[in-house]
Amino acid sequence: MLRPFLCILLFAIAALAAELGDGFLGRWDLTVTSASGQYPSWLEVSRSEGKLAARFVGRGGSVRPAEVRIEDEELHFAPGRPRYAKEETQKESYRARLAAGKLEGAGFDNQGNAIRWVGVRVVRPATRTQPRWAEPVTLFNGRNIEGWDFKNPRGKECWSVVDGVLVNKPPCPNIFSARQFRDFKLHVEFNLDPESNSGVYLRGRYEVQINDDRGRQLGSHGMAGIYGFLAPALDASRKPGEWQTFEVTLAGYHVTVVFNGRTIIDNQEIDGITGGALDSDETTPGPIMLQGDHGRVRFRNITVTPGN
Repeated sequence: MLRPFLCILLFAIAALAAELGDGFLGRWDLTVTSASGQYPSWLEVSRSEGKLAARFVGRGGSVRPAEVRIEDEELHFAPGRPRYAKEETQKESYRARLAAGKLEGAGFDNQGNAIRWVGVRVVRPATRTQPRWAEPVTLFNGRNIEGWDFKNPRGKECWSVVDGVLVNKPPCPNIFSARQFRDFKLHVEFNLDPESNSGVYLRGRYEVQINDDRGRQLGSHGMAGIYGFLAPALDASRKPGEWQTFEVTLAGYHVTVVFNGRTIIDNQEIDGITGGALDSDETTPGPIMLQGDHGRVRFRNITVTPGN
């Protein structure tokens, strides 16, 4: 009689462990606190065929797979090495417990620094509504950087307006609009140097990549992709030195990107924030942010049509 009882007991323990683990499932917007301040991050925990899996976005770079397990009612995960790490980094490690519906955790970043973090579960609406579009708003006046701001005040020294064009002198802090938007249509024209790299962040959280990779293999890290998440359907790039255009519609968490007149991402959902985001609060409006730290890019004719 002992053997059937033992089997039932083991099954009950396994079921309980799965139930406890299921509390960690889902997407989480993270706010990380280190000795140097706070920064946003993102985590997704999923289960397939009884096995846990995770994806993670750190302070910068792309979404990465992570090793994940649950031990003593605590979530443990360790992301893979960042895609574009230029030097050997330490292996990151994170752990957290559920507390009042949030994740409260600690760990070590890829430089070995101790961190603490809080995760808020991402809950997206089950139904989508079509915005009603208002009148377009001009964000760049072609004369100065009025209406734009920086987290790092050094940005005022390396962003300038030359012949009606907004240009950076890299490495330069990102620049973002003072106005914030929820749903919108964005028109922006840009001109990049050879081998240059930049990006346009929607709500300051989701990067549309700008990269001189014309003619190379398409991917979510390449030109006009939503960095790490969504790849363009085709290559619509022009040569460096030529003006190019993004027409981007963001409604809820769905994005459409028309690049140089061709639809290359069509009404696809963005799973989470991308590296370098201003914050991780996906429920709120955010600015348009232009990346300035990688390469020289010029911008002009930046307008937004807000949704009501």
